[in-house]
Amino acid sequence: MSTAKHTTAADDEKTVLTDISGMLKNMLDEYGLDDLEIAAESRFMEDLDLESIDLVTLAGSLQARYGPQVNLAEFVAGLELDEIIDLRVGHLVEYVVGCLKTAEGS
Repeated sequence: MSTAKHTTAADDEKTVLTDISGMLKNMLDEYGLDDLEIAAESRFMEDLDLESIDLVTLAGSLQARYGPQVNLAEFVAGLELDEIIDLRVGHLVEYVVGCLKTAEGS
């Protein structure tokens, strides 16, 4: 009998959200903003006040954690301007989970 734990998409999303929230908290801590609440609904620009250089830093953290299959620049390049402005943490979580699932299926 196998004791392997089967994860669901919700489990994967929760784990990735926790990981990304930690990355963002580390970045925001440098600005003295470590008390901000980060949730799936948090907007990168409006709520977290991140700038493009912060997204570059986040991209590096994502690749270090998940590998080259998670390419934030590629993800953002596929968005319209209004989607970039309104980009939420949950959108990034969905993208990362999708990349990881694709990599597992390869």
